[in-house]
Amino acid sequence: MNDEQLLRYSRQIMLPQVDIAGQENILAGKVLIVGLGGLGCPAAMYLAASGVGTLLLADFDRVELSNLQRQIAHTENRIGSLKVESAATMLRALNRQLVIETIEKPLAGEVLLRCVSDVDVVLDCTDNFTARREINHACVATKTPLVSGAAIRLEGQLAVFDARFDDSPCYACLYDLDEGEDENLSCSESGVLAPLVGVIGSMQALEALKLLSASRGKNRFMPSHGKLSLLDAKTLEWRQLSLPKDPACSVCGRG
Repeated sequence: MNDEQLLRYSRQIMLPQVDIAGQENILAGKVLIVGLGGLGCPAAMYLAASGVGTLLLADFDRVELSNLQRQIAHTENRIGSLKVESAATMLRALNRQLVIETIEKPLAGEVLLRCVSDVDVVLDCTDNFTARREINHACVATKTPLVSGAAIRLEGQLAVFDARFDDSPCYACLYDLDEGEDENLSCSESGVLAPLVGVIGSMQALEALKLLSASRGKNRFMPSHGKLSLLDAKTLEWRQLSLPKDPACSVCGRG
């Protein structure tokens, strides 16, 4: 690190769990963020501010007026722009040292697999189960850690799935994705309170930083895989559940 970086990230470097070695790991890290909406915007901004060296942004939607209530990387003058370009503009203004790559089409198949295999951590910030299913498959196949977040109405959830550990479940262990889910369970159908997605997206960034610090060299943070955190925004109560690996899982199980 140069002197500017030492000063810029000094508040993180002061933490014994990070230190200079941990910050260097973060600077060398590469993260794929799928979805630059309510979750992806705060996650991307905190990862950029924290010094993650390369961010790969994937989203094919354009900014709409209704997005601005919660998608904080976008602004009024960028309505109609691609979300990845709008977010990239914000992130470059936040940290000019970033390497930002954008994908302006749906990720699927071999393209998704290549993108996932090329990064250290994947953040699933999507809002539909079709995308979640495909991202989970790719992360299990490539043994790439996956940080999954979701928020709807006044309820949020967060989980880390890390196929590098034999006992870690995958997203399909939690939801039987082959049976399908309610695709209409979205913000446009059910609503969401703006700060809730900020909380969950920020926590996705937090888990990604922990994974990056632990992915090279000494493990300074305890891994969070195998747990599901649930937030009730009405009462500000968190619940944390243990997620056992399903031996019969169609994605990561032995069968």
